[in-house]
Amino acid sequence: MKLLHIIASVDPAGGGPIEGIIQQSEAQLDNDIREIVCLDSPDAPYLRGFPIKTYAMGTRPYDARRTSKIARFAYSPRLVSWLRQHAGNYDIIIVNGLWSYASVGASLILPRLSIPYVVYPHGMMDPWFRRAYPFKHWLKQLFWILFEGRLVRHAKATLFTTEDEMALARDQFRGHPYRELVVSYGTSDAPQGAEAQIEAFRRRLPALGDRAYLLFMGRIHPKKGCDLLIHAWAAVAKQRPDLHLVIAGPDQVGWVKELRILAERLGADESIHWPGMLKGPAKWGAFRDAEAFVLPSHQENFGIAVAEALACRTPVLISDKVNIWREVKAGGGGLVEPDTLAGARALLGSFLAMDETAREGMRAAARQCFMEHFDLKNSTRKVLTLFQELARGTT
Repeated sequence: MKLLHIIASVDPAGGGPIEGIIQQSEAQLDNDIREIVCLDSPDAPYLRGFPIKTYAMGTRPYDARRTSKIARFAYSPRLVSWLRQHAGNYDIIIVNGLWSYASVGASLILPRLSIPYVVYPHGMMDPWFRRAYPFKHWLKQLFWILFEGRLVRHAKATLFTTEDEMALARDQFRGHPYRELVVSYGTSDAPQGAEAQIEAFRRRLPALGDRAYLLFMGRIHPKKGCDLLIHAWAAVAKQRPDLHLVIAGPDQVGWVKELRILAERLGADESIHWPGMLKGPAKWGAFRDAEAFVLPSHQENFGIAVAEALACRTPVLISDKVNIWREVKAGGGGLVEPDTLAGARALLGSFLAMDETAREGMRAAARQCFMEHFDLKNSTRKVLTLFQELARGTT
């Protein structure tokens, strides 16, 4: 089966959507062929050696410092004509994400073609964004009426990765009904070589030494609750000088400076480490050696990093706004609290109060939770079956 993914950017710093595409491609189930069309400039450095055949439609010279909303929208006059010419080469098209020219351009051409397509919102219809950015929500409502709503209305299905994501998306935008489906989603199992991976991580962060640590890994963005984590950590740091906190990930919105000032004001800056984005063995080593993974997020439609931590037998301390929290709680692979300061404090306090026997039991449960719910091979096979049925019109 030949699949085309449409996505705004293949930059790995973009988080879950592109990481999911890469991992599904690496699974190589049923000899499926995946290709990507994106709005990146062809000279973007992360396209060098990229593992999936990619058609870059961007017209501006690559500049990592471009952060304006207009630049992130990434208009490209080439996308629609490229889709008109090449869409027929694929069995099904997958539109990943909303609110960029990737989905807008798709809305201008895909409903007029006979090629089956689906849309993954990837959490971008969550009501948290409406509360956090009310003006932007009304702009999105306009885009929904003109472009995005038309795209989802004519799609074979709009795909959600959890029941929670699907329920939260309902009634967020007026007009243009769409067909809902919940699909399996997962991530790759942790690769072999734990000792070398841990060594690679420790080399990356020599200031940590051999200290134990809690880990946050993901985009450093206000929706992730990093400020709550630092506030909660400040009390722990005074009581547990042997334990440190690692906050790893790309600073896409320039928030790290403010967070560092907050940590310094709270007297916790010396026990927090900021290694930036971790990749490859260093990333897996960070997961494997952490006492626990912490994500007090305000909005997370799936949370690939949560599943990756579970794969490494690392307990996860998450908010109930991470939409896989029910599986985590039921399986005993971590702790769940509200996305508040009190919730973040409870996550850290409850975990650190556990004895080693209880923690070891949680590690085993974390691994079992991953195998039962989030193993990539199982989820990818189910998704491919769904795509085949949608392409044939049997679902």
